[in-house]
Amino acid sequence: NQSSHLQSFFRFASSAEILMMLSGAICAILHGTAQPAMLIVFGIMTDTFIQYDIEKQELQDPNKGCMNNTIVWINSSHPQNVSNASISCGNVSAASTFLVLHSDINKINDAIADQVAIFIQRFTTFVCGFLLGFVRGWKLTLVIIAVSPLIGIGAGIIGLSVAKLTGLELKAYAKAGAIADEVLSSIRTVAAFGGEKKEVERYDKNLVFAQNWGIRKGIIMGFFTGYIWCIIFLCYALAFWYGSKLVLEEEEYSAGTLLQVFLGVLVGALNLGQAAPCLEAFATGRGAATNIFETIDEKPRIDCMSEDGYKLDKVRGEIEFHNVTFHYPSRPDVKILDELSMVIKPGETTAFVGPSGAGKSTTIQLIQRFYDPTEGMVTLDGHDIRSLNIQWLRSLMGVVEQEPVLFATTIAENICYGREDATMEDIIRAAKEANAYHFIMDLPLKFDTLVGEGGGQMSGGQKQRIAIARALVRNPKILLLDMATSALDNESEATVQKTLSKARFGRTAISIAHRLSTVKSADIIIGFEHGRAVERGKHEELIERKGVYFTLVTLQSQGDKALMETSMQILNANVSLFPFPKEQIHEKDEEEVAPANVTRILKYNAPEWPYMVLGSLGAGVNGAVNPLYALLFSQILGTFSVTDEEEQRAQINGVCLLFVVVGIVSFFTQFLQGYTFAKAGELLTRRLRKIGFQAMLGQEIGWFDDHRNSPGALTTRLATDASQVQGATGTQIGMIVNSLTNIGVSIIIAFYFSWKLSLVITCFLPFLALSGMVQSRMLVGFASQDKKAMEATGRISNEALANIRTIAGIGREKTFINAYEKKLEVPYRAAIKKANVYGVCYGFAQCVLFIANSVSYRYGGFLVEKEGLHYSYVFRVISSIVTSGTALGKASSYTPNYAKAKIAAARFFQLVDRIPQISVYSDVGEKWDNFHGRIEFLNCKFTYPSRSDTQVLNGLSVSVKSGQTLAFVGSSGCGKSTCVQLLERFYDPDEGKVLIDGRDTRQVNIQFLRSKIGIVSQEPVLFDCSIVDNIKYGDNSREISMDEVITAAKKAQLHEFVMSLPQEYETNVGAQGSLLSRGQKQRIAIARAIVRDPKILLLDEATSALDTESEQTVQAALDKAREGRTCIVIAHRLSTIQNSDIIAVMSQGVIIEKGTHEELMAQERAYYKLVSTGAPIS
Repeated sequence: NQSSHLQSFFRFASSAEILMMLSGAICAILHGTAQPAMLIVFGIMTDTFIQYDIEKQELQDPNKGCMNNTIVWINSSHPQNVSNASISCGNVSAASTFLVLHSDINKINDAIADQVAIFIQRFTTFVCGFLLGFVRGWKLTLVIIAVSPLIGIGAGIIGLSVAKLTGLELKAYAKAGAIADEVLSSIRTVAAFGGEKKEVERYDKNLVFAQNWGIRKGIIMGFFTGYIWCIIFLCYALAFWYGSKLVLEEEEYSAGTLLQVFLGVLVGALNLGQAAPCLEAFATGRGAATNIFETIDEKPRIDCMSEDGYKLDKVRGEIEFHNVTFHYPSRPDVKILDELSMVIKPGETTAFVGPSGAGKSTTIQLIQRFYDPTEGMVTLDGHDIRSLNIQWLRSLMGVVEQEPVLFATTIAENICYGREDATMEDIIRAAKEANAYHFIMDLPLKFDTLVGEGGGQMSGGQKQRIAIARALVRNPKILLLDMATSALDNESEATVQKTLSKARFGRTAISIAHRLSTVKSADIIIGFEHGRAVERGKHEELIERKGVYFTLVTLQSQGDKALMETSMQILNANVSLFPFPKEQIHEKDEEEVAPANVTRILKYNAPEWPYMVLGSLGAGVNGAVNPLYALLFSQILGTFSVTDEEEQRAQINGVCLLFVVVGIVSFFTQFLQGYTFAKAGELLTRRLRKIGFQAMLGQEIGWFDDHRNSPGALTTRLATDASQVQGATGTQIGMIVNSLTNIGVSIIIAFYFSWKLSLVITCFLPFLALSGMVQSRMLVGFASQDKKAMEATGRISNEALANIRTIAGIGREKTFINAYEKKLEVPYRAAIKKANVYGVCYGFAQCVLFIANSVSYRYGGFLVEKEGLHYSYVFRVISSIVTSGTALGKASSYTPNYAKAKIAAARFFQLVDRIPQISVYSDVGEKWDNFHGRIEFLNCKFTYPSRSDTQVLNGLSVSVKSGQTLAFVGSSGCGKSTCVQLLERFYDPDEGKVLIDGRDTRQVNIQFLRSKIGIVSQEPVLFDCSIVDNIKYGDNSREISMDEVITAAKKAQLHEFVMSLPQEYETNVGAQGSLLSRGQKQRIAIARAIVRDPKILLLDEATSALDTESEQTVQAALDKAREGRTCIVIAHRLSTIQNSDIIAVMSQGVIIEKGTHEELMAQERAYYKLVSTGAPIS
């Protein structure tokens, strides 16, 4: 895949846009030269000041007299600065024009928009700075450049080691994360076996590794940051010492030149460093562009937009398949159709029947040409459909799918999608034909009723009929009905059925159906099996053949009878016909949380207070270093006007020494700050993760059913929230202390040396702050507008992509593309507005900077002349305030992290503070000694909290005495497993009670209750550790000896198999037990339940997953395990149930009959039927 080069970035740019970009680039270059140009002025000005000071000293010498022409010079030199400022204002419209290219693809946008401008600007500054250095003083420049590799090495090591250590830290955390994920995915097993405390410990053990890597990262970061600062200060010392030597002894430079060279190289280097991140943005942009351009350039196999292909004048509607073989492109190894040949005659109704997966729906998709056959061909009136125009072909067909897709607009619009130019009469006629007219007219808004997202406000039958109307409004030649009535209840089915038989009249119709009532009336029935048409004929002929069709018919008529009977018995279970509109059920995905209180976050960090105090000290000293630099820097300038050479030398050496001292001190304090805060932060993260995990395991099971609390989501929250909280403590505190001392010391220095000048400069700070604020405000405001607009476009594209088949089937691709483009207008307009605002603010901010410089030096010159202020003080005050300004800027850049941290902490506290409805960790509740295990369900009603619209238990009552076995039988979804979950108290019933030994389970201590119950579930959950650990998991309240494990394994028929493994009991079972077969896993789960020695044993379809042989082994194991215990069995195979004491047959959440096997057989009702057909009970 060829990477997209820069020119391909701009493939879709118009010439006007390219022109704008070029003008922007030119402005950026001009702006880049502004800073080095300032330095030239700065150098000249410094010389002027020094000249003046020396002359003033000489004037005080009575023997000399002189014209004072320098001051005149100072006053005239300032306007130059101002003219310089206007260059940067030129950049304005430039940086902004880039923003015009606001594309949906933000990364590309980043790569071309501001990033290019910034990169050009910074790179220019770098080039100009170095040029200035070499032109004005190559010796000094070379000396400085010679030292700079040391800094580069330090920075490089930091980059590499941080990346590597972060990787190791993540890897170590991944292990803990995997544990968390495993535990949360199998929360029911953990709860059933009381393993919460054990799991929290296991998780915490793995967190220690991650914490240690994090601390190491802090140490290395601290060490090398210190190293870099130290080198920088030593570099200053060297440069000034050598520079002053050149100025004074060899008289090659003036003092101003020294400054120009030194600052030029410094500014150049800094800008080079800042230009680097832009390259990263280019790289990501290129990656993103490659993906997008690939999508744009990809040629579809079947291009639905193309104009090619024939359109027939007259269509009869005869469809024929010639030896068609087909695989779905996504599953090339599965043959869906296998040399299928058949003819569908024009004007007849053909029904396809057959088991699911036989390829019935696939044939319909081939007729619509969503796919082309792998081999063979499909013809319409003898023409291969590949040769016909695709839009025209699809316009001949009306399709009604099994799950009809409606779009989120009005009913009329939805019908209109069938034919663009449909008039209201057409729509009404189609609605009448589809039997939809009456129900539409009953709605308050009639045809203008909104159907909701995906048609959610309509019932199944209504959706079907609107979809049929949509198909009929096209007046199609060919009607394709894919199980068009399967989703309906009998009454609406009859209506829709009538509709369809009306609609089929005089058209070629293909209907796929599972209900026989729909099929009988067809002209021809084709039976499918394994991707072939195996039989065709009328209903009567096929019944006589006793083939596919016959088996389907017989199976169905039996099923219908059984359904009728049970529904007669359960008349009281009223079923609402009109389903809820979906909207109400889905809650908001992200709850809004108020940011947490910082003191509470710090409380969790309390044990680390000594680290925090030490770190803050270090940070304070580091903060003071910057203003100190300003002080020393101006001190050096001051020495140049000292006339006595001895004294001058001594002063310069003194200052250089001070630089060295400051460097060494900052090495230690940086290290201190880095290490202590990293340690405090990592310990906090670990503590929070552990507390969070503990809180999660303490929630009731219902909490985990909420899709927001899926294992994946929870694991992510443990990983991210805990580490984000560090943003409010740890390193952040260090940064804040650092910035504050920096500002404090700077202001003190400035006002101490000249309060007048300080006040003048301070006047400019509000402007800078204001411009910054306006900029961020504007951008944020626009961002939220953009987000809304983007959400709207997102909705359209989602709806279109999710229902692409329907859209292609009705040939409406263009409609959706146009709607999408219209929605993109809004963000585009906003982006242009944004660009202008951004440009003006940016220009204003830059301009203010230059003007501030100009004014303050001008006023400084005035003070030097009128009040005899020493010129070095002018530099001192100005550079102090400038550093404090940058520190302020830095401090404010931490706020986003800080805000994030507060939100993360709030989410975290919300979890910790949540009081579970069924609390595992509490000690309240009854415990008693002689536990028998008598169980009664009294009139229990229950719905799962996450699916509050389906009633699972409808007043269930059943009891089992101590030591008896109760078996539940019934079709799936009738509430069998739910009973087991109520008994374990994963949930409490909504009404009614569950009693154990006559006591209400809600009053019993949870840990005590669960310790008496052993469970073997259908899909046994094993943990990723050895077999022996998995068996020991059965009882987490005590240490289990190896002997007990072996006894349990023998009882579970497991021992021999384990001894045959190379590592015997130490064999690891793999994640979720993936290294073992189902039967082996099942037996380990049984051994685990036996070790618990429970009074009550719950077997939830414990043998359903096994083949007959392993089933017998496991069955034998279970029969042994059941001795002397109360037992509840849920099973699908009758062999497992026959010898139970009580058999209860369930249907729709109530018990319809119960008794022993013999009693129930004698009654000859539901149970008898199940047994005599020998079918699995499902």
